[in-house]
Amino acid sequence: MPPAHYLVLAAIILCLRHFAPPLAGSNDPMTLTAPDFPPARSALTPHACLACGRREERFLYTRNGCDIFQCAHCGVGRSEPVGFDPASYYTEDYFSGEYADGYADYVGAEKVLRAEFAHAASFLRRFVPHGRLLELGCAYGFFLQEARRYFDVTGIELAEEVAAHARQSGLNVLSGPADADNLRRVGEVDAIVLLDVIEHLPDPCGTLAAAVERLNPGGAVMITTGDFGSLVARLLGANWRLMTPPQHLWFFTRAGMAALAGRLGLTLEHFDHPWKTVPVSLIAFQLRRMLGMNPGRSRMASSVGVPVNLFDAMRVILRKPV
Repeated sequence: MPPAHYLVLAAIILCLRHFAPPLAGSNDPMTLTAPDFPPARSALTPHACLACGRREERFLYTRNGCDIFQCAHCGVGRSEPVGFDPASYYTEDYFSGEYADGYADYVGAEKVLRAEFAHAASFLRRFVPHGRLLELGCAYGFFLQEARRYFDVTGIELAEEVAAHARQSGLNVLSGPADADNLRRVGEVDAIVLLDVIEHLPDPCGTLAAAVERLNPGGAVMITTGDFGSLVARLLGANWRLMTPPQHLWFFTRAGMAALAGRLGLTLEHFDHPWKTVPVSLIAFQLRRMLGMNPGRSRMASSVGVPVNLFDAMRVILRKPV
């Protein structure tokens, strides 16, 4: 099937997601197997935007019990969850089909994921040809396995059992958060990578600021995340496929990413919406969820991938001045 046909298929899936009936006992299919969280509190006073620093935001809607707010200037969105503990949520279960907003079979999809990550590593080399590389939120280390052909790689992963799996593959992966202690152990690097990770961080600005302190002059940060300013995100609103609080805490825009880069002393050097090869098992898993059906734990077709692009996910390169 030509790539354009996959785009049409993806658009149909989005429409189905938009009009999917709610599950019994729930106002949102997204909450199917996720833990129960208490309702969020409404913001009494506007928060300073983590990207541009302005204190003008508007309430958009409530999703999965979390209030969603958006900066009136740069468009960055934030969720306001209560009682969510990332350390207890991001375990092996998140990667193995136990949660409706997680992965169907991350390990089983290694072949597809590593092929995709090989392209990501090659892309990064256009900006940083070689040197020391740090990946934040490296999961099982599949990207690091591809990047190690060109870089001296290190990863940090919150989930202990997942980090242990990566170490068994011969990778240098530290367990725990990307805090000052772990970053100190890493040392100086030439490239920092966050692949679909920044939206999960409780404090993206603080984490990146600490990491950028370890980035050598002329180094680069590669980030992939959803584009809250995209046409798809704006049309679907609360039904956008990446509007999945409390696991997604932040929703970035191009303007917001540029503002965040400025606060970190970086420049936005590249922005695009790349095509991505996605495991068929994950597509099936999410499609069942979108239709209000139990996603189950099917591991069918984990080794098969198809190219998809809804132009609602961004890839950016942030550069540190020499």
